[in-house]
This record gives sequence, C-alpha cells and structure tokens, in this order.
Amino acid sequence: MAGRPLARSRGPAAAWMPGLGGRGLWLGLAAAVAATAAAARWLGWWSGRAGLRLFVPEELARYRGGAGDPGLYLALLGRVYDVSPGRRHYEPGAHYSGFAGRDASRAFVTGDHSAAGLVDDVSDLSFSELLTLQNWLSFYEKNYEFVGRVIGRFYGEDGLPTPELAQVEAVITRGAEAGRRALEEKRKFPPCNAEWSSSRGSRLWCSPESGGVSRDWTGVPRKLYKPGAKEPHCVCVRTSGPPSDQAQGLPVHTNRGDLDHPNLEEYAGCPPLAVSCSFPPG
Repeated sequence: MAGRPLARSRGPAAAWMPGLGGRGLWLGLAAAVAATAAAARWLGWWSGRAGLRLFVPEELARYRGGAGDPGLYLALLGRVYDVSPGRRHYEPGAHYSGFAGRDASRAFVTGDHSAAGLVDDVSDLSFSELLTLQNWLSFYEKNYEFVGRVIGRFYGEDGLPTPELAQVEAVITRGAEAGRRALEEKRKFPPCNAEWSSSRGSRLWCSPESGGVSRDWTGVPRKLYKPGAKEPHCVCVRTSGPPSDQAQGLPVHTNRGDLDHPNLEEYAGCPPLAVSCSFPPG
C-alpha cells in the first residue's frame, strides 16, 4: 500500500543490535524503571500521525535488503523501522536476517528464529516477557528511523491500534508498575549477602552495598515474609530513624527504623542488632 513516508523524527544513532535472549528473559530492576518511563510514552507512540505510511505484510516482505529490494525494514509490535544503518546484522545471510521484512515480535523474546517462531503473535507471553519486548521497542525508537505501521494484528487499515495492541499496552503498563514497586521494596529491604560452605555452615550479613543497593546505612539481617511466597528471604533492615512507611510531616514516634515491620522476623540464635549472622552446618 502506497503512502507518504513519515518525516524523520529520530536518526539512527547506532548500527548495532544486542544479542537476543531466550524465552523468559527478565528485565533487571533498573530496566524495569526504564520500562516504567517508556510506558508513559506508549500512547504517544500509538497515536495517529499525519502522512503515516501503512504497509500490508506482502509489501513489507519486499524490504529485506537484497539486491533490487527497495530497502531494509523490520517491524516490532506493528511499528516499522528502517534498519539500513545496521545492514550487516539484518541483510540476507546475516544472523538476524530473519527479522527483516516482517513483524517477528515473538522471536525478540523467545529467540526462536525458525519460520514458526518469526511471527507477531505475542498473546501468550508473560508480562515480564512483554516488558522485554517493550525494551526492544525503546531500542529501535532510539536508534532507528520509524517509517510506518503494518496493517494486521496490531494496526487496522486506518492506522489506528487494534484491541490486541491495546491489551499488550495494558499488560506492559501493569508490568512496569510492578517493576517500580519491586525496586522500591528492594531499596527499602535490600537483600543480604550470603555464603555457605560444608565446613563452616552459612553466613548472612549486611553491608552498605549488599543486594546491589548503595545506601548510607548498613542494616541487620531479618527474615522477610512476602504474601504468596513459600519461604522467607533474608533482607537488610534499617535500625534507626522513623519507619520507611511513616507519612511525611508526622512526628517521629520511634527511632527503630523498620525493625518493627510486621512481615519481619529475627533469626534464631543471632543477636538482634548484629550485622552478621552465622549458622553452623547441621
């Protein structure tokens, strides 16, 4: 389907592509924060734009970068990008050539480069997998030129989002919010350091950077029980100042940090304010 190409909004800033992960690739907490911010731009990406070019799948299939082909494009969640700057990755014979000329959204998460895997069906992916897919979308938005949309699963003949795309957007938004909450909890209760040996047993301890969370306090080990979890896990708990969940502006009634949180439990045999707990083998 012919149409006017979209004016260039972001030039290709890179001509590389990170390696594709296997199914179940999880975004790290930092990536979840980035996903939260990106999700806020989601609706802006889906809105209509004047002069938008619409492709039918058969037309997009001509853009595989071969001799005589009109270009080198790929699509992700129905959005088409000119990946010519990354030609060596996508041209015929290259490792990611299967992504060219089609929407292979599913394969960005599963890593399945077979004909059955290079498809746009993402209906059964988990929210974490969809967050990974959204992270890829952010990558292409930043590094390659957006040139149009594919009529089909994610966009109608009018160029507007389909109900299926709206559902994907809703799942990604919920996942990004869950990632934000997980990051907040990790900052509040950073994981303990841990080590084990058959001769010495196990040791749990806290440090100002345990759990990968840099902070100006050390904390003490505690068991944290999370709703729905079968077993508690060790976290470092602040021992002074007001509780983390105390509303701002209220007078400080305690100076015990988060020690009195109802989901926490002391380790038996470990002094309450010790920063390190050792347990002999047994």
